[in-house]
Amino acid sequence: MTGPVLLQMTFERLKHSVALYYRDKLLEHGPTHLGVDWNSPESQKLMFEQLLKVCPPGSHFTINDYGCGYGALVDYIVEAGYSCKYVGFDLSQEMIDAARQKYAKHRWADFVTDDCPVADYTVASGIFNVRLNVSNDDWQNYMLFTIRHMSDLSKRGFAFNVLTSYSDPQLMLPDLYYPNPCFLFDYCKRNFSKQVALLHDYGLYQFTIIVRKEETS
Repeated sequence: MTGPVLLQMTFERLKHSVALYYRDKLLEHGPTHLGVDWNSPESQKLMFEQLLKVCPPGSHFTINDYGCGYGALVDYIVEAGYSCKYVGFDLSQEMIDAARQKYAKHRWADFVTDDCPVADYTVASGIFNVRLNVSNDDWQNYMLFTIRHMSDLSKRGFAFNVLTSYSDPQLMLPDLYYPNPCFLFDYCKRNFSKQVALLHDYGLYQFTIIVRKEETS
């Protein structure tokens, strides 16, 4: 088998393991912050606030929630007063089923397991944190592949968050991934846009990267 084929097989096995992990979290905790492995509703809301800085307030847009879980971002969108067409994507069918049930009344929100359409913006919260028993190198390759895909899905910009390598060493867990924020800032700057922001000042052991694409004529 060729290198790209082997890499794709590795990614598929990895995604399957991640889907099972979050399925079990959902079964244990239900559609709550614990069901998607976050410490509190407050930290979840704070992360959404950083990610949605990629979107302009006061105008209608389309947005993909890549790794949407049970769809908690929908509540934040409503609370913050954004106007958008939303598509949530998740690897876990159980998560998508929970999201469809929880947000059935929101006609502007759709949930899928077969990837997202191209939209104005794509955001991802927490999808790069839990690497389980995958090596750092393989997880980094998977992360960069996913970021490139997010860029392809996004006409105007995208944003994602990741745990930070600047976390206190005694608090870092072996099954989580803590990349260097400067590496990802540089990667996005060199590959996607000159307009890249690194947010590392909101009180959590993580950072958010925001990529705004240049307008094309």
